[in-house]
Amino acid sequence: MMKHLLTATILASTALLGVASTAPSIAAEPVVKVGYLLPLSGERSKYGAMFRNAASIRVDDFNAADNGFDLEILYEDTKSDPKESANVAAKFVDDKDIIAVLGDFSSGASMASGEVLAKAGVAQLSQTASHPDYTKISKWQFRNITTQAQEGPFNAKWILSTGAKTAAVIAIQNDWGLSAAENFAQSFESGGGKIVTQEFFNPGLRDFKSILTKVKRRNPDVVYLCLFDEEGASLLQQARQLSIESQIFSTSALYSPKMLELAGPAAEGLKLATTFVGNSPEPMVKAFVDTYKARYGEEPSQFAAQAFDAAGIMLEAIKKAGGAKADRATVRDALASTKDFPGVTGMTSFDPVTREPSKELSKLVVKSEAFAIVQ
Repeated sequence: MMKHLLTATILASTALLGVASTAPSIAAEPVVKVGYLLPLSGERSKYGAMFRNAASIRVDDFNAADNGFDLEILYEDTKSDPKESANVAAKFVDDKDIIAVLGDFSSGASMASGEVLAKAGVAQLSQTASHPDYTKISKWQFRNITTQAQEGPFNAKWILSTGAKTAAVIAIQNDWGLSAAENFAQSFESGGGKIVTQEFFNPGLRDFKSILTKVKRRNPDVVYLCLFDEEGASLLQQARQLSIESQIFSTSALYSPKMLELAGPAAEGLKLATTFVGNSPEPMVKAFVDTYKARYGEEPSQFAAQAFDAAGIMLEAIKKAGGAKADRATVRDALASTKDFPGVTGMTSFDPVTREPSKELSKLVVKSEAFAIVQ
């Protein structure tokens, strides 16, 4: 009797399992993959962390909604080194599931990987490559940041409008720094100003006293900086120590909460132009800033904002290209047709021929250790 009862129990259990295995299940959304070239180690790793943080917010929000597909970003460390970036780009090319690529950070690294991606026909959208030649590589390169060809003349015109006649330029010795210095200097001089000296330094330098001493001897009306936040903070502090009285302007690369924290009162009066204003009352900007601060414990910089918008532009292009049915060619064409994308860095449209972004710059000044809009 016990044997028959046990047999009946096993049969009943087996039948139930059979029913469960044939019951309809909730189908998972198809996954679309995008590669991200970014520095996650090395001197510029903090920027890669910002890019990944911001892109993750955008992707998590997208995947939480019903869009017909989920996006997966594969983050790969390039150290922002051109050779590493090209190698990772080749890896992305070989993965046929990856239909487009974001990044890299520096113009040099972006251009090196761009050559690889262009040959393979994979669209590349960099959030920060601002060298004028980046988009000239091929029809597959895009960016959503203003170039130094736009920012340099804008700042030159602004500075000249203040009555300044002379300027000294201090720039980091890399592709981006050389481009930033050149575009500003040419526009400043063509507008009637005079560049009294240009000083370049190797990445990683923190002692600027010898450079600043040379600049002080020239007594320029303005010192124009083309560098990043840690270098910028050190330079600003040393400029105050040397009692340099010249007005200091910079590229948007110094729009950074970290720079303000490191520089302290030495940043007072610094002026720059940027597409992202973190304390803007715009609902979209406020929501992004609040989410970023809540999730990561710090305020987002312009670099984080650029990555947030780049991920959003890429998502919109993939949707337009057919979502789960999109391929490398259709995503490229959808990116090229981007018009009036609403982002935290303002509206973005790509020129149909050059693929350059159309963006507006806001003038900012540091007051009481915070950025304020110049009225």
